[in-house]
Amino acid sequence: MTPFTVVSGPAAALDRANVDTDQIIPARFLRKSRTEGYNNFLFHDVRVAEPDFPLGPSGSPEILVAGANFGCGSSREGAVYALGDAGVRCVIAPGFGDIFAGNAGKNGLLTVVLPEDRCAELRAAAADGADITVDLPNQQVRAANSVYAFEIDPFRKRCLLEGLDDIGLTLANDDAIAAFEAADRVGRAWAVPDSDGT
Repeated sequence: MTPFTVVSGPAAALDRANVDTDQIIPARFLRKSRTEGYNNFLFHDVRVAEPDFPLGPSGSPEILVAGANFGCGSSREGAVYALGDAGVRCVIAPGFGDIFAGNAGKNGLLTVVLPEDRCAELRAAAADGADITVDLPNQQVRAANSVYAFEIDPFRKRCLLEGLDDIGLTLANDDAIAAFEAADRVGRAWAVPDSDGT
């Protein structure tokens, strides 16, 4: 996955709470192949109902500032895929659905938790066209003359900075895995199948 360090630019302001994963990507689209991306399905039904909705299938800002409990509802990794495929790299909100936040971190999408009043200030700045900077190494969000510090689990931070998904994290230990397997073949030769598979 693409490493996350610093993202800066305009942001989308989504001033609503309890945006669930079915709003982010309606369930009927989860049967579609990922090969063409899920960006066309991002907030599909909301965009039909609200033509001026701030997020679309392409050209979405890299930063989204939302309301409380973003990504609640069913466990749906497709919600993270849809946001990522549309170009969103970071969502800032007062809180997230637990499963959504876990899926986000494993797919290169940074979730930043800030208090509601700070999120409201950032949404106002975004609506006014101000650029917002999300600096993961320094754990800061900056907009205009304001700086907001945020917390993040050190392990998740490392994975995002280094671009390590679960497979990449495993492959980072490839030498240790190979050494263990070689030693295991010697130490437990009785457990190693013969060349004919027996």
